[in-house]
Amino acid sequence: MSDLQPQIEWIARLVRHDTTSRNSNLSLVEDVEGYLAEHGVRSTRVSNSDGDKANLYFSVGPAVEGGVVLSGHTDVVPVDGQPWDTDPWIVVEKNDKLFGRGTADMKSFSAIGLSLLPDMLAAGLSRPIHFALSYDEEVGLLGAPAMIREIRDLVPKPAAVIVGEPTDMQVVDGQKGIAVFRTEITGHEAHSSQPHRGASAIMAAGRLIAKIAEMTERRRRDASEASPFTPAYTTMSVGVIEGGTAANILARRCGFTWDVRTVPGDSVDAIREEFDMETSMVLAEMQAIAPQCRIATQTLANGPPLMPETASPAAELAHKLTGANGRHSVSYAAEAGQFQEAGFSTVICGPGSIDQAHQPNEFITLSQVAQGTRFMRNLIHHLSD
Repeated sequence: MSDLQPQIEWIARLVRHDTTSRNSNLSLVEDVEGYLAEHGVRSTRVSNSDGDKANLYFSVGPAVEGGVVLSGHTDVVPVDGQPWDTDPWIVVEKNDKLFGRGTADMKSFSAIGLSLLPDMLAAGLSRPIHFALSYDEEVGLLGAPAMIREIRDLVPKPAAVIVGEPTDMQVVDGQKGIAVFRTEITGHEAHSSQPHRGASAIMAAGRLIAKIAEMTERRRRDASEASPFTPAYTTMSVGVIEGGTAANILARRCGFTWDVRTVPGDSVDAIREEFDMETSMVLAEMQAIAPQCRIATQTLANGPPLMPETASPAAELAHKLTGANGRHSVSYAAEAGQFQEAGFSTVICGPGSIDQAHQPNEFITLSQVAQGTRFMRNLIHHLSD
C-alpha cells in the first residue's frame, strides 16, 4: 500500500523511541515538537514533577469552539522476557502487517494524525483539531489529568474527544475504570515452630488476598446478563507479591499490589471500605500478639470508567467518520473516562486490535492503518465544512 507510506514512516518514527513507562518520553516529545515547529504549529508541554516526562498538546486550525480532540498515550509496556522475532523498536513490514512495540497500542493512531498535519494545514479548517499526547497511561492513567485540566480551562471548548485506543475502528462508548493499590504489611518474626509468638505478614496477606477474591466472586455471581462487558462484572486481582525470609521464619514483611476494574456504577470507594474493614480485623489479631504490627494500603491510581451517553456528540461524529452504526464496551481502562469526567463528550475509536496489545510481536495490519487514515481524512473534511 504505497499510498500509506507517510503513515508507515510516522509509525516507524514513533516506535523508534523506547517510551516504556519506566523511561522518559521526552525524546518522542522533542521529535514531535521539532516537526510541529517546521510547520509553524505551536505546542504546549505539561511536564511531571521531575521534568523527565511530559504531556504534549497542540491545535491545528482556528482558535474557536467546536473542534475535536485526538487523544493518544505515548508510553508502551515493557518487552522484557517476551520472545520477539524482530527488534521491537524497529518497525518491520511483513505479510501486510507492521510489527513493533506500540504499533497497535497505540502509536499508530497518533502517527496517522501527525502524518496528515500538512493536509490539515492546507485544508482551511473552520474548526480545530486538537492533539493530546500523554505519558504514563500504561501504569495507571497518571499523566493525562494535568493536561486534560489545561485543555478544559485554556482551549476553546471542543465538541468531542476521540481516544485512539485500538478498537478495530469500532466506536466504543463504555469502558471499565481502574484503581491500583499497594498494601504493605509489617508483622513480627518468630520461629515457625512457635507461630503463637509471632505474626506472619505473609499469612495476613493471604487473608486479605482471599478477601479480594471473595469480593470478585460475589460480583461474578451477581453479574447482570445485560452487561456489555467481558467479564460482565467488576474484577479484582493481585499482580505482584513479595515477602518473607525463609521457610522456617514467620515473615516480618509482605507487600502486594492489586487492581480493580470497575464496571460503570460500581464503587471503588465501597470496595476499598470493605477491604479496609477486613484489614482492621486482621491487624487487630496481629497487634494482640505484637503491638508494633502495621498494615497500610496506598492508592497508586484511580481512573474512572467511561459511561455510555444517551445523546453523544462524540459517538455521532465517530459513526459519521467510520460509517459504523454500533456502540461497544471494552473491559480495559483508558483515558476516555478522565476526559468524560472533565465534561467532554468522549468515545474510544482507533486502528488496530486490542488482542495484539502488550503481546510479543505486536502488530497492526495495513488494512487498519488504511481505515485509520480514511477516518482522519474524513475528520479533516468534516471540520473544513
